[in-house]
Amino acid sequence: MARTKEFDPEAALQAALELFWRRGYEATSMADLVEHLGIGRASIYATFGNKHELYLKALERYQERLPDLLGELSQPGPVLPAVRALVRRYADEATAENLRLSGCFITNTAAELAPHDPAAARQVERNWDHLETVLHSGLVRARAQGELPADRDPLTLARMLLVLLQGLRVVGKASADPARVRDAAEQALTLLD
Repeated sequence: MARTKEFDPEAALQAALELFWRRGYEATSMADLVEHLGIGRASIYATFGNKHELYLKALERYQERLPDLLGELSQPGPVLPAVRALVRRYADEATAENLRLSGCFITNTAAELAPHDPAAARQVERNWDHLETVLHSGLVRARAQGELPADRDPLTLARMLLVLLQGLRVVGKASADPARVRDAAEQALTLLD
């Protein structure tokens, strides 16, 4: 007879996400996970697999809960105000005290694991591909609507914005000067004029 789980796997996954997000992969031990999740090591392995598998599941969970950028940028009407609002929101989040210390889980994963962890790199790339595609689609529409000058390449601009957004997250996490992030965001937005 199979035993029923004595814990909520969804709550445990969320707790693991929060711990990995705050501390990173390498700085989080299995003992830390056991303590933070309040469940035994055997239960973690049986439910989520090893630490690496749990980390990847937590990263997937994080991505599932990201804002619907496609919905934001595909609303009827002008697109560029929504793109500008998105960039400014990233800048604000990167410098907000409660978010600054933990940063973006995707960006953290890109810096810590992606260079030597193919599974983590695939998840990061999938996220970045999605963001680039959403931005590109919005910018194509903006150019078609006459908001963006005809000589601006939507794909190149989308890639520049992707790199900018990730850079805002990194600099915002490491810098005590929020003006550095906000000024960079505003300067980048002049490329949309």
